[in-house]
Amino acid sequence: MQRRHLPLLSGLLAAPALAQQDYPTRAIAVASGYAAGGVTDIVSRAVSARMERELGQPMVVENRVGAATAVANTHVAQARPDGYTLLMGTSTLAINPALQPNLTPREPMRALDPIGMVFRSAFVLHVNPALPVRNMAEFLAYCRASPGRVNFGSSGTGAVNHLSQALLAARANLDVVHVPFRGGAPALIELRAGRIQAMFSAVQEALPATREGATRAIGISSATRNALLPDVPPVGDAVPGFETVFWQGLFAPAGTPAGITARLSIALRAATADTALIARMAEQGVDIVSGDASVLRETLARETVMWGDLIRTANIRPE
Repeated sequence: MQRRHLPLLSGLLAAPALAQQDYPTRAIAVASGYAAGGVTDIVSRAVSARMERELGQPMVVENRVGAATAVANTHVAQARPDGYTLLMGTSTLAINPALQPNLTPREPMRALDPIGMVFRSAFVLHVNPALPVRNMAEFLAYCRASPGRVNFGSSGTGAVNHLSQALLAARANLDVVHVPFRGGAPALIELRAGRIQAMFSAVQEALPATREGATRAIGISSATRNALLPDVPPVGDAVPGFETVFWQGLFAPAGTPAGITARLSIALRAATADTALIARMAEQGVDIVSGDASVLRETLARETVMWGDLIRTANIRPE
């Protein structure tokens, strides 16, 4: 009796493996927690379009905006783990668990399977030219000599550029005032006008102001210099160990079959190695990163600890 069922049993066991080998057979939805038109959305669409060439099926970016990207993150975390619903996740996955623990997924490391890194983007520390500083050493000295008098803008409480400021203040023992805005654009207007004195801005957002002389760039948040601002040294040169970036990576729902994530990883690595794509994104101040699942997993784990410790120690709360 048992022998009669062996062919049927072996067929049932082989079915999932065959499905993985055939993957994908239809369009793949890629959720993004950001609105259309921004750099995050532009990169998501460019990388997805390049992956289509490897996978042979459309990759459709869906902008699911809301709740500090939790709408998109939760949608994918709760999706069927079949490789047809993916997430372009970002640094918010490492920030939200400590900043807004009521948001889901509360444990991204368990709810999502990393596929690979997509990009990293540094921040420019720039100041209003009326501030009598021309470099990081002078800026640090000025802040220490004028406690509570330097207003530091950000695109919002808990944004990576705000946390960069908070980390700088903690590492360099500075007493500065955080002034949150609803987005980077209004904050930059105030920086230009001199109503705030300093701000970490994404490279592509800071460039017009620095090139016009409306603001003065004194540091870059990454560990190395940025090609668009080659004369601006890393903040870490003056504050050892300081490094912050905004990153994006591709995730699948936890439990997605290894054969499918491996197929996606191969396609992603081909996309992030595309020289034309790398050059086009570099013009936006974005560094395309070709990293496998282990790199993304390690980044998420490390930053969850780093940002969590900072948020708790500095008692940062959402507005």
